[in-house]
Amino acid sequence: MPAVESHVTDDVLYITFRRPAQLNAFTVADLREITALVTQPADQVRALVFAGEGTRSFSAGMHVDTFADLGPASARRVIGQVRDCLAAVRTTPLPTAAMINGYCLGAAFELALTCDLRVATDDAQFGLPEVKVGIPSVADAALLAAYVGLGRAKEIILTGDLYPAADLDRWGLLNRVVPRADLEAETLGLLRRITRHTRTVLASQKRLFEVWQNTPLSEGIRVSTEEFARVFEAPETLGQVRSYRSSMRERRGPAGLPGAGLSDAALPEGSPTPDQMRVREVNETPAVVEP
Repeated sequence: MPAVESHVTDDVLYITFRRPAQLNAFTVADLREITALVTQPADQVRALVFAGEGTRSFSAGMHVDTFADLGPASARRVIGQVRDCLAAVRTTPLPTAAMINGYCLGAAFELALTCDLRVATDDAQFGLPEVKVGIPSVADAALLAAYVGLGRAKEIILTGDLYPAADLDRWGLLNRVVPRADLEAETLGLLRRITRHTRTVLASQKRLFEVWQNTPLSEGIRVSTEEFARVFEAPETLGQVRSYRSSMRERRGPAGLPGAGLSDAALPEGSPTPDQMRVREVNETPAVVEP
């Protein structure tokens, strides 16, 4: 039986790992359940949040019993389930957040890497202990170097040691580190700043993240121009452009400058254009006086 619970609050799907006596460790059945939840969310869902039950652990990753009697063929099947689960999280068009308390290890650390946001408690600990078990870190552990640099990624993977949230925050992996009492509020606050945007643009931007991670620069640029055109197939894109343009007109006033995206044609007669304002700022900047 999978030990994964899910519920929707407002427009957020919470996926909670519920095996606290074993630090919320995963089984293969859990992976299949997570994959199904991520790939088949209800229509009203705008974001996914992953969490671990209790106060001790987000998740310790795959239960060590999973590997006890594997041979090459069965090992390939198991790691294929891990790969497919992580790919589902990484490529969902919905914004994702890992709400991390306590231990975040192994496959759970990789799941956090696939999420768009990582918010952790100040006592959280991270690690990829697979080498201590005698198996390599694979699948989405490949993302780690992009966040913390190749040198630190090699250290984390090859030592298999635990690292505190403060280190991972300093190295650029975590979006926020907060006291335990603030974990959910901080996570939802960040997500709300994302889900206020259209479904179309968020799905497009997430497709581009996947392209940018997997193609050379020139190909990524080429695909991004196609994505730009593609979003205009959705009626909500022009609706949002017009709504944004209208809101900028309303906010325009003598005490402020027009916001980004407002065309020169929409400015009051006689107002300087944004380009003219930039020139003025440069010309009015005091020269540096050499000592």
